[in-house]
Amino acid sequence: MNLPSAPTALIAEDEPLLAAALRSELACAWPELRILASVGDGRSAVAQALALQPDVLFLDIRMPALSGLEAAAELMDAWPTAATSPAFPALVFVTAYDHYALQAFDAQAVDYLLKPVQAERLKKTVSKVQFTLAAQAQAAINNVASNTNDSNTLEATLVQLRHLLAATRTATPVIGSGQAAPTPLQHIQASVGSTIHLLPVSEVVYFEAADKYVRVLTAEREVLIRTPLKELMPQLDANTFWQIHRSTVVNTHDIHTVTRDEAGKLWVQLRSRPERLAVSRLYAYLFKAM
Repeated sequence: MNLPSAPTALIAEDEPLLAAALRSELACAWPELRILASVGDGRSAVAQALALQPDVLFLDIRMPALSGLEAAAELMDAWPTAATSPAFPALVFVTAYDHYALQAFDAQAVDYLLKPVQAERLKKTVSKVQFTLAAQAQAAINNVASNTNDSNTLEATLVQLRHLLAATRTATPVIGSGQAAPTPLQHIQASVGSTIHLLPVSEVVYFEAADKYVRVLTAEREVLIRTPLKELMPQLDANTFWQIHRSTVVNTHDIHTVTRDEAGKLWVQLRSRPERLAVSRLYAYLFKAM
């Protein structure tokens, strides 16, 4: 990693006033930090981070299109892993979650800022990030001779993101305290014109999020439903349906093979459909024992 003399950062915050406030506070707490860009949604954060390759990412948790956690996961999936590639950015999440959810952040090796950002808390975050960048720079120097990459760091960040995503999904539980978990969904109701089709969930090969809809694909057909994938997943049998990508949930009974291409990316080949499904780095661990 060639760390520039002046560290760089990208801010992703959908509220312009809060983004401006964070930029102002950072100017005081870390004068050497150069803000490369400020964006207002998760997709732009991924695109700009890949293009600019900052040292630090300040990601708002709640943003349009992709949340901060989802953006981090997608960026991780797209980040180059060649030996000469820059280290994955240090992550700082900006959140308004209550203290129960923050306990999950405290348990991980990433940092967070609670809205509204306080100067003293920001100073601690800056110190932590500076230590992380210094450690990355030293590791890069040590690895020059062997031409190795920071794969261990990438894997550690993936583990952190998995825990954080799981924590935020349960921060606002659908089921009330003390209630038993519901029986997994047995049928999908899909409207086609004026007709409602009742589709057995056991026949579904995979679900795929597409804009405002979710594609439901069986061996012979495809229907669209309006239930978001995030709301649909808790209703599915977790032992049968695995999320393998931010937008894809597959029926494990229909997985024929899992292969790795030359770039190291995993692909699922189905039994009853011709298409291959990409497995993101975030979920690659599901197939390590296979």
